[in-house]
Amino acid sequence: MKSIAPVGRGKVFACLFLAVLAWLVGPVFARAQAPVQPPPAAPQSILRLFIGNAQKLDVARLAIEGYLRANPGIGIEIETGGATLEQQQQMLNAALTSKDSGYDLFLIDVLRPAQWAAAQWAEPLDAHLGAERDLLLDRYLPGMRAASIHAGRVIAVPYFADAQFLYYRKDLLEKYALEPPRSWDELKDAARKIMAGENNPALIGLEMTGAPVESTVCSYLVPLWATGEDLLAGGRPNLGSEAAKRPFQLWADLRAANVTPPNHAEIATDRIRQTMQVGNLIFGITWSYAWNRLQTDADSAVKGRIGIAPLPGFEPLRSASCLGGWMVSVSAFSKNKPEAVKLLRHLSSPQTARVMALEAGHLPAFAELYADPEVLAAWPWFAQALPVVQSARPRPITPRYSEVSEVLRANVHAVLGGSKTPEQALSDMGIRLGGIFR
Repeated sequence: MKSIAPVGRGKVFACLFLAVLAWLVGPVFARAQAPVQPPPAAPQSILRLFIGNAQKLDVARLAIEGYLRANPGIGIEIETGGATLEQQQQMLNAALTSKDSGYDLFLIDVLRPAQWAAAQWAEPLDAHLGAERDLLLDRYLPGMRAASIHAGRVIAVPYFADAQFLYYRKDLLEKYALEPPRSWDELKDAARKIMAGENNPALIGLEMTGAPVESTVCSYLVPLWATGEDLLAGGRPNLGSEAAKRPFQLWADLRAANVTPPNHAEIATDRIRQTMQVGNLIFGITWSYAWNRLQTDADSAVKGRIGIAPLPGFEPLRSASCLGGWMVSVSAFSKNKPEAVKLLRHLSSPQTARVMALEAGHLPAFAELYADPEVLAAWPWFAQALPVVQSARPRPITPRYSEVSEVLRANVHAVLGGSKTPEQALSDMGIRLGGIFR
C-alpha cells in the first residue's frame, strides 16, 4: 500500500498565513471591483417586420437602430421568410391568407399598395397619421407620394426610392465631343457616330429590356409618357392615338439604324448591366442598382467611365422615368398597430433615409437629401440622380396590376420578337386592358 508523506510544520504555517491574508484583504478587492450590472430588461412588446428579399438584413438592422435606442421597451424581429424568393413568397402568402397576426409590418414593392388595399391586408394609415397626414406626404418625391395612395387612402409610405436612368459611357462621349443626349434622335446620332469611330463589332449602341419581364413594361411606358400621353385616360385604356404607336415606332427606328441589337426581345434586366460592365455598351437604360456594380465590381472594365442622365424624350427636356422602390405598410391583422405605426414613421423618415443613403447607397424618397453634403460626399452621383427621381412616374395604380403587367410585357416582347405587328399588339392590349379597367 502506498503511503502518504506527512506535511511539515513550515508548510502548515504558510497555508494558515495565506488563508488569514485572504480573509483580511479579500473584501478590499471585492469593493474595488465594478458592481455587477443587472441584466437588461426584457422588451415589453415585440414587433415583427417582414422584409423578404426587399432589403439586405444588415441594412434593415441599420434602419431600426435609431428606433430601438429611442424605444427601449420595444423589441424588433426581422423576418426574411427563407433563403429563396419562392420560400419568401410562400411564407408571405400563407401569413396573409390566414390573417396571421404574427407580423406587424411589411416591406412591399412600390407596385403593390393598391393590391394590398383591395385584399384588406394593409391597415389604412390616414386615421393613424391624423392632422400630419398631408404634411408627411408632401415631403416625399411626387412619384413616391402618388404610389402611397389608393382610392384616396394612404396604404403605405416610402422606404426608399428607385428609378430608371440613362447610363452612358462618359469616356466615349468625351472622346467624340458629345453631350449626354436629351432626345431619342440625339441618342441615335451619338451612338452611330461612336460605333463608326470605334469600329468595334462588339460595341452596342443601346440596350433596354425586351424580354417578358417587369422592366419591359417601362420600355413601353417611358417613351409613351415622353409624348405627353398616358396608358389610361379617364380610367379607360388610351391606345387609339398616334402616341400609343410611338414606342413601337421608336424601337423599329433604332433597330433599323443598328443602334439596338437584333436580339432586343431577349434582353432581361441585368443583361444591360452585364453588357455595359464588360465595356460593350454605349447607352443603357436600367435601375439604380447598376451604378454600384459598374463602379465597384472587381471585374468591371468601366470603373470611373460611366455617367447617368435623365431618359431621352422625343423632344429635349420632355421625358419621364419609371418609378421603382419599396414601401412600408402595417399589417391589417397586427395586434400592435399603434407601436407598428410608430416604427413605420421611423422607417419612412428623412433620418432613416439618410442613414440608408450613406451606408447602403439607397435613393432617398426626400428631395432635400440629394443636396446633403455628407450624402453627396459618399455618393457624388446623387446630384445627377435628383432630376430623374423627381420625374419618375408610377406604373398604373390598380389592384389588378399583375394582369396589366402581363398584358403589356407579353405584347411588347411579341412585337420586339417579330411575332406580332404593332397594330396587333395594340388591339390585344386594348381588348384585355378594357376588361380590367371598366
